[in-house]
Amino acid sequence: MVMQVLDAIDGFLYYPVLLIVMAAAGLYFTIRMGFVQVRMLPEGLRVMKAKPTEGNGTSPFQALMISTASCVGTGNIIGVSTAICLGGAGAAFWMTIMALIGCASSFTECTLAQVYKKKAADGTSYGGPAYYIEDALKSKGFATIFVVFLLLTYSCGFNLLCSYNTQSTFQTYAFYVANPKLAAGIIGAVLALLVGICVMGGGKRIEKTAAFIVPFMGVAYVVVTVVVLLMHAGRIPAVFGRIFTDAFNFRAIFGGIAGSCLVYGIKRGLYSNEAGVGSAPNAAAAAVVSHPAKQGLVQMLSVYIDTIILCNATALMCLVSGVEPTAELAGAQWVQTSLQAVLGNFGPLFITVAMLLFSFTTLIGNLYYCDNALAYLNHKTMPSQGFLKGFRIYGVIVIFVGALLPMAAAWDIADIMMGGMCLLNLVACVLLSRVAIGTYHDYVAQRKAGKEPVFHAKDIGLNPDELDYWKD
Repeated sequence: MVMQVLDAIDGFLYYPVLLIVMAAAGLYFTIRMGFVQVRMLPEGLRVMKAKPTEGNGTSPFQALMISTASCVGTGNIIGVSTAICLGGAGAAFWMTIMALIGCASSFTECTLAQVYKKKAADGTSYGGPAYYIEDALKSKGFATIFVVFLLLTYSCGFNLLCSYNTQSTFQTYAFYVANPKLAAGIIGAVLALLVGICVMGGGKRIEKTAAFIVPFMGVAYVVVTVVVLLMHAGRIPAVFGRIFTDAFNFRAIFGGIAGSCLVYGIKRGLYSNEAGVGSAPNAAAAAVVSHPAKQGLVQMLSVYIDTIILCNATALMCLVSGVEPTAELAGAQWVQTSLQAVLGNFGPLFITVAMLLFSFTTLIGNLYYCDNALAYLNHKTMPSQGFLKGFRIYGVIVIFVGALLPMAAAWDIADIMMGGMCLLNLVACVLLSRVAIGTYHDYVAQRKAGKEPVFHAKDIGLNPDELDYWKD
């Protein structure tokens, strides 16, 4: 009964509600800003290399890495596998299309975060959707609802799913097959314990080690993908043919759209890159730049890295292996089986190690990510240490529970919470589109005049007295 309710809510939320809202909002921003995600891509790469305008501030590249690190991980591996196994190979195409459209939404939300960012006592900046909703739309209630969804998404939904995905990578090993429930419980307990040690103030060496290793693991993942593709280069044209044929099989899509490649591509792509969800703006607001649009352009690159490159790497690597994607293999098993077919026993082991490292840092980041949201709800001051400790204990318990959930429940809960967060944020972005579009055109005009753009709030009709920055 519970699963039927979750499935019904999840199905309605993504089709028709979010499918329409995400596509409409992304296309609106794309058209109004002249395909910013394509025309301004070289400019984004240029700005990414800029140093912060203040010596000790966060650079555009650092802010990009913070947001990219939070979304690159399990979604690029498990999310892609689930989408293709349950929705078909065409999911890779629709995932890519929605990512390209979502780039414009990402630019919009991150530019707004910069315009309405706040100044902290130590001189650094912070912000995000809650702040541009409250300050620009004058709606504390709307902002509070968004923050509640953010907390539910990152402390519960994403951690349940991340824990499930991690333990699922052990399903190919003999000890797991012998007693799946016991193995899942042990893996969940160990993962929860390690994360608990870190978020309770200890384990700094573990955190630093993981933070050092994960970037190399990401590079290694790309290298392995390239090796697999080179080994089966002759199959690549047929794989692309299969993806496009499946993507445009509209009879199959509209015959069962809720479970089609179109909807699965949108769901798993959104989970992976988080474009328009409202997470990246929290990192974008910390960057020190001379113009808000600069960070908007840089943050678009995160979507390219996450989905256009890494998600498609997984899709192509698995599809060229010759292992047929089926519902029974959905998740880690298809990726592991595919790599085993090509690289032998090294393949499943490599995916397990990659998932452990990616998920560990993601779980820690998700809980720390909630701190600013808790501060917002607590009259913009950090709650007591006792409260924070209790909240993190709850987060650790969620990680343990996630390892024991059925796959469908883990995905449904994460999808629903993320979908609600995305819907609220995109509505706010559309309502504030005049500000984002005006900021973009101001940037373009200055670049055409041969200037290094500098933003002044009054130039686009904003009252400087209502902002913490951009007054001069």
